[in-house]
Amino acid sequence: MSLSQKLLLAFLLCSNCLLAKQKVLIFCKTAGFHHQSIGAGINAIKLLGEKNNFETDTTTDASKFTYGNLKKYAAVIFLNTTGDVLNDGQQTEFQKYIRSGKGYVGVHAATDTEYDWPWYGELSGAYFSNHPKIQQAVLKLNGPANDFTKDLPAQWTKTDEWYNFKWISDKIHVVLVLDESSYTGGKNGAMHPMSWYHEFDGGRAFTTALGHTDESYTDPLFLQHLLAGINYAMGRKVKV
Repeated sequence: MSLSQKLLLAFLLCSNCLLAKQKVLIFCKTAGFHHQSIGAGINAIKLLGEKNNFETDTTTDASKFTYGNLKKYAAVIFLNTTGDVLNDGQQTEFQKYIRSGKGYVGVHAATDTEYDWPWYGELSGAYFSNHPKIQQAVLKLNGPANDFTKDLPAQWTKTDEWYNFKWISDKIHVVLVLDESSYTGGKNGAMHPMSWYHEFDGGRAFTTALGHTDESYTDPLFLQHLLAGINYAMGRKVKV
């Protein structure tokens, strides 16, 4: 091979690297309650990827949680997971993945997951306790608008399943809070978080407790909010 051919090959390889899309893994294994909206969530995230230059894979197979497999993904999305979904070895591999600088997104029941694994609780930022009936409520921005909330009204009226939490990390940056005076059944008081982000153990995490209903995954406001969280977890530039 001539020098010019080698240089051309090197250029093409570099170009392919630059053009390679980031990938996310949608993980939706349930060991407890199974949300019927998981399918709608998968479809919505796939569409977000098509429109925003990232690829998606989907699995309920926890054996995919090896560092060798996970490292090809910029972020892993726990979409309405419930219960004990990873064994000890898989937990260790996932920790290694996050510690390598990668990202986590937790959607709705992701906080109803892995109660006996404190590291996961710190990553997700809260543990679910209970919820009242599905009803309309008002969400408020917590602090100045950023990329997570820039498209949202200052008071956002939405219907969803409103989680109460039995434990909330004091290290998360809350971007949306729930106005407990706007509905019945809230138990976390004036600072009732619904969406937050933080850096954790070398990686990045975004969690939203929204996303119980099918309708959430066709709501442009929710999808833009979720997209900002995915972008943050993937390490893209996000104003926080």
